[in-house]
Amino acid sequence: MRASFRIGRIAGVPVGVNWSVLVIFGLIAWGLAGSQFPRSYPDRPTWAYVLAGLSAAVVFFLGLLAHEVSHAVVAKRNGLEVSGITLWLFGGVAELRGEARDPGAELRIAGVGPLVSLIIGVVFGGVAALLALAGVHGLLLGALAWLAGINILLAVFNVLPAAPLDGGRLLRAAVWKATGDRTRASVVAARAGWVLGALLIALGLWQFLRGAGVGGLWLALIGWFLIGAAGMEERQARMGSALRGVRVADVMTPQPQTASGDMTVADFVDHYLFAYRHSALPLTDEGRPVGLVTLDRVRGIPADRRSATTLAEVACRADQLVLADPDEQLTDLLPRLSECADGRALVVAGGRLVGIVSPSDISRAVQRGSLRDQQAQTSR
Repeated sequence: MRASFRIGRIAGVPVGVNWSVLVIFGLIAWGLAGSQFPRSYPDRPTWAYVLAGLSAAVVFFLGLLAHEVSHAVVAKRNGLEVSGITLWLFGGVAELRGEARDPGAELRIAGVGPLVSLIIGVVFGGVAALLALAGVHGLLLGALAWLAGINILLAVFNVLPAAPLDGGRLLRAAVWKATGDRTRASVVAARAGWVLGALLIALGLWQFLRGAGVGGLWLALIGWFLIGAAGMEERQARMGSALRGVRVADVMTPQPQTASGDMTVADFVDHYLFAYRHSALPLTDEGRPVGLVTLDRVRGIPADRRSATTLAEVACRADQLVLADPDEQLTDLLPRLSECADGRALVVAGGRLVGIVSPSDISRAVQRGSLRDQQAQTSR
């Protein structure tokens, strides 16, 4: 999930917000200000309901941010890199690079988020109880009680043993510890996520048919998301198993043909397009990679402008390139490769281009690795 805009850094980790947050933020604020608060505390001015609803929604998202920051902080303490935190429609996600080194680290990273949400909920609940004992009633008490309930509910939902929820990570840590097989543990957690998603869809549709309205459809939407994310996690787990131990140098196309950024698009089409069997062409300057041209980028230039447009003008810029070391593990490269619009990595040694990795290279490596894993299982 990509961030639409960045809001700063927390604990050294970039924090971003996806535009879809506005949807859930608006639904929460509208539901509180337009329905729940007026029903529970009638005869207040409209501005008071709006202020209480907006304030509760803001604090709720700050709690979500605290949840994700806790994942990021513990992940960094356990040796993982964190590329960023993004808040979006279904909450938030801490984007971790790599995998936990052992089940204990997996348990700590996954468990801290729900724990933080639970603590936040208990704190708000305690403050609300003290205010009630002191005789304070009204919108402030209602907002605190809602924040207590929603954070505790968030903690409970997140510990359900199904990927991609934190509980799925906890389940994976337990199965990993019991079996010693990380891939098997990931598959078990992903399939549990599929089952939970199917149950939520069924429950949501049943509620909708019984007149629950938007609430039932929202539950079904969450279930649909869980099924999709769980399926992706299972595929990634199997891919990671197939590629384990494979280096970038093992799959790259060595010494790819290159071109200068000064070449025009017309020259490229006339002289390189059919002679060059690949769909991406690295641009170099004295051996250093400075850009990457793909057929999709060239296709976007009108024919009448190609003779006046250089490859440097249409290429992926140097600061957008995904660079890899020949001895780097392919599994470490994959997360960076998935973030690249062109889907390719340039392999560099000593500052000079020595190879290129494309999606087809990855696909061939996965097929070979899968055959290797099948052979290993047959030999057991």
